[in-house]
Amino acid sequence: MSDLPEIRIAEYARPSHLLVHLSDTHLRAEGGVFGVDAVGNVNRVLAQLEASGGRPDALIFTGDLADLGEEEAYAQLRAAVEPAAARLGARVIWVMGNHDDRDVFRRELLDGAGDAPVDAVHDLDGLRVVVLDTSVPGEHHGEISDAQLDWLALELAVPAPHGTILAMHHPPVPCVLDLATLVELRDQRRLADVLRGSDVRSILAGHVHFSTSATFAGIPVSVASATCYTQDLAVADGGMRPRDAGQAYNLVHVYEETVVHSVVPFTDAAPAEVTTAAETQRRLADAGVVIPESAARASADRIAPPTSSIPVVR
Repeated sequence: MSDLPEIRIAEYARPSHLLVHLSDTHLRAEGGVFGVDAVGNVNRVLAQLEASGGRPDALIFTGDLADLGEEEAYAQLRAAVEPAAARLGARVIWVMGNHDDRDVFRRELLDGAGDAPVDAVHDLDGLRVVVLDTSVPGEHHGEISDAQLDWLALELAVPAPHGTILAMHHPPVPCVLDLATLVELRDQRRLADVLRGSDVRSILAGHVHFSTSATFAGIPVSVASATCYTQDLAVADGGMRPRDAGQAYNLVHVYEETVVHSVVPFTDAAPAEVTTAAETQRRLADAGVVIPESAARASADRIAPPTSSIPVVR
């Protein structure tokens, strides 16, 4: 009899795409909001990503990139993110937030100009990422214009090979903090009418400064916590309590039939145990477990199509 273990194929193949979802960096030209080291936190995330050995397809920042819309703040963010993204081999996808300034955002991050909504479409080897600008100049609540909804419906009329991820700042979810209803996304039903029956597999958002999830028009919504200050939900009286703690970002693993969102908190805690990648592979081999590669990823690697970004010009 053979001593080799019986082979078992894992329930899921590896993901076809890996996205890193960050939000609410709130950089300032000088100082920080509530004394938070906003630039330091961004650099900390990027260093952690590089040290992890992961190879994300894109880094998606869902708004409030600059707290006051300053040129210097955007320049700091771009200088920190783009070199790290290049080393990771990842696309950078910027999304407007209510604290951002459209013209400065365009000039400093997209090498463009103009104050129209900053909507865009990115193709990541067949996974479509649609950026929808929910900001209202001079205000903090969110809105989506009729023209934007018409454009979104037209874009979604043709399904993408691996479906669509919608990235926006204001989340279409209930506000569990009462005060946040003042700055919520308004007229959400109109967006739901466009999204129902589409190939949108997940909605990524930020704005509320804590990690949360829900569904909207039958679509999973994942809200990333801020890398700057966060909101403490342990407030019994309905008030708000910002803090320099609980910061996190999300990993988004895209599989053939599901999308997995995982919260990665900042922490200085020492690991209780370390299992190396080599040890993991040894244990899997000993158990006869095989994790197949993603068929979509293998096909993309063979064909190696160029990724593209199509900004919307209005």
